[in-house]
Amino acid sequence: MVVNINGNLDKISNSKLALVDFWATWCTPCKVMEPIFKKLEEKYGEEITFAKVDVANNQKLAEEFNVMTVPTFILFENGIAKEKITGFHPQPEFEKYLDSKIK
Repeated sequence: MVVNINGNLDKISNSKLALVDFWATWCTPCKVMEPIFKKLEEKYGEEITFAKVDVANNQKLAEEFNVMTVPTFILFENGIAKEKITGFHPQPEFEKYLDSKIK
């Protein structure tokens, strides 16, 4: 299940790997990525925690991680931000990326 984050990242701090989607309701690419993000969670949910942050409701968190555009996906490892991906990416591309992080 995708975790909704509001205010802090405590919900993912104990995860070995977590992919956090910084998004906004007005963002068209975010809407296009939503079903892809859900399918990725279905496929990788055993190994990766998936979470979403609405930047309109969590501006301080977005600023803390220097999110300048949405969608932005940040990969966390053991609660530490490791990599940032911005913009739309097709599901096969994201799967290849996540496969490389799990191994």
